[in-house]
Amino acid sequence: MLGELCSSQIMAHAFIGGAIVSVVAGSVGYFLVLRAQAFVAEAFTDIGFAGATGAALLGVGSLVGMIVFSLLAAAGLGMLGKRVRGRDVEVGMVLSFALGLGVLFLSIYSRTSGSHAMSGINILFGSMLTINSTDILAALATCATALGALAILYRPLLFASVDPAGAEARGVPMRALSAAFLAIVALTTAACVLLVGILLTASLLIAPAAAAVNLTNRPARAIALSVAAAVGVTWVGLILTFAGTIRHLPAGFYISALAALTYTASLLLRKRLRPVRAFERAHLDRETG
Repeated sequence: MLGELCSSQIMAHAFIGGAIVSVVAGSVGYFLVLRAQAFVAEAFTDIGFAGATGAALLGVGSLVGMIVFSLLAAAGLGMLGKRVRGRDVEVGMVLSFALGLGVLFLSIYSRTSGSHAMSGINILFGSMLTINSTDILAALATCATALGALAILYRPLLFASVDPAGAEARGVPMRALSAAFLAIVALTTAACVLLVGILLTASLLIAPAAAAVNLTNRPARAIALSVAAAVGVTWVGLILTFAGTIRHLPAGFYISALAALTYTASLLLRKRLRPVRAFERAHLDRETG
């Protein structure tokens, strides 16, 4: 089986594509969890659905549609500035409107052909075993842009995420920083949806990062753990899919289930690591203060 796995081009594309989106999802997801904006990530995945179906209706690439729609939504939400945290009603309205718009676009698009309806299902649930080299290159370019922007904003974003009041008092431009971070989330979700679908994107953005935050208060260590967990659950899920366990269940099920188990395990370990986390928290306060 190992020889077949290594020689399969389909699985090679799935492993490479999965690694690309896992790295960016683990990195950006850490800040989403730290800023208590997990619901924002869910909203952007639904916005990506509307963008992808709208792009298909217009005959352009799905990634282009997702990026355009997501960036427009990021600009709108960015106007709330630091108030995005805790504004679940506004974010929920964006989410529901985007989902309804996506359903409308898909309904119009699917009337022309039965295969078009199937493409909408693939956007929702993903199809990692149909990833091609063009998809990988497009996602790589988008993810590299998102990671580059995240690296530039790392220190002020970390400060604003850990101590918003202190960051504002120090003159950190909170509204501009929030808008820039939402643009990064927009690019990240667009790339992830392209390769793994909407439902799996939410799992990769939140569960590994939340598990990492449960285990350590050190930002660099937490991001590394988040990325490692995201890549790990993606690759293990693909291996289980290839092995054909339990009647050939889809990769999305294995990956989302493993992500949930990873988070559950972190909750069990959190109590044992409480003294270490307290020491790390004090160190983080010194770093950001």
